[in-house]
Amino acid sequence: MRGTVWAAANQLGVVAGTPAELQSALLSGAPRTLRLGQPGQDPAAVGELARILREFGHVRVVVEEAAESGPGVPPAREPVDLADPAAVCAAEPLGITAAYEKDGDAHGGLRTAWLRAGQALIRDQEPAERALALLAALPASARPDLRAALTELASGAPWSVVWTRGPDDTEPPPPGPVAALTVSAGRLLIAGRDGAVRHLDAEPHTGPLPGRVRALAATGDGTLLLLDERGRLHTRGPGSRLTGAVTATLAAHPGTALAAAGDTVLVGDRVGSVHAFGPAGLHQTAPHSGRVTALAATGTLVCSGGADGAVCLWTPGRASQPAVLTERACPVVALHAAPTARGPAVAVAWADGLVELHHPVTGDVRAFRPGPAIRAVAVVQDGQLALATDEMLVALRPARPSPKALD
Repeated sequence: MRGTVWAAANQLGVVAGTPAELQSALLSGAPRTLRLGQPGQDPAAVGELARILREFGHVRVVVEEAAESGPGVPPAREPVDLADPAAVCAAEPLGITAAYEKDGDAHGGLRTAWLRAGQALIRDQEPAERALALLAALPASARPDLRAALTELASGAPWSVVWTRGPDDTEPPPPGPVAALTVSAGRLLIAGRDGAVRHLDAEPHTGPLPGRVRALAATGDGTLLLLDERGRLHTRGPGSRLTGAVTATLAAHPGTALAAAGDTVLVGDRVGSVHAFGPAGLHQTAPHSGRVTALAATGTLVCSGGADGAVCLWTPGRASQPAVLTERACPVVALHAAPTARGPAVAVAWADGLVELHHPVTGDVRAFRPGPAIRAVAVVQDGQLALATDEMLVALRPARPSPKALD
């Protein structure tokens, strides 16, 4: 069933691992058509998922006969050594998924990694890219030789894994579920869902909030800004008259996204507008159709992402209108921007599980899919990319100069 759900989620542009998660991901969107029964899918799982989604009523389900199998009979597959990373990365992915679901052996950690990253792994891709996703999802308890083998297999991928943190890490302790990331004074800051903020390898140094966190930002004087799920602003640190004024504004007019650069605080709203509060006053623009879902800033460059799937670039105080950096047919869920030796870099994550690192000056784009939904992104250490899912924190380093973006 899991592989069938992943294939359906990929087709519909959402992230889900169970029928219930698939239903939940589809609730906020328009009704869609889903085609099930492609070669490699288990007919029994196809029939069960079709029944569940038809009862849901939000998806038109079309079941097609898979050419490779008769009624009730999964496609024939050659046996694969589930402990051999090279064989697993080269094999038919739906078959590997079904085999791992039936086989409870950990296979040195390979099974855990596959079931974490599976929605990305079942897409058409080179074995090196599959090895990279497995390496990023590998548990801390994995066999050292398995990590080394996956690193070698992933050598042809556009990224290399710098570090990972997961639920089974003991030293340093795991970061817990992450709601937001940012960078302050060159160090990665992590906000948990409860509002506790910490550096990567340290205990939390701020207490929790009354509500769940939606966004995290840091001003030039070290003040931490947290936007909660009700759109209200909370500050930790010295603060200023400006942050006090923004806090009062959002108490009356809730925000949907937050960022800061130097002494400027940026807020997005539900009607597609971005508001820049700074020493020179308030500057506003309306680059999006619908809710602003994410904001980032570096220097004078402001990046906004929306439910419309667009990422726009804007400089407050200039007469020019925002320019579209990139656009896809699903909502933006996270943004971060930072200076690098190649000019500003912008990390973008979408609701279908894709993250891209853009260099607007050169036009270079580099993409990655970890498998699970992405909760937050950050550009760290001159072009490295950090991303958070519900279970993992991962840092990636660009591995070669001519990346190829994923669809």
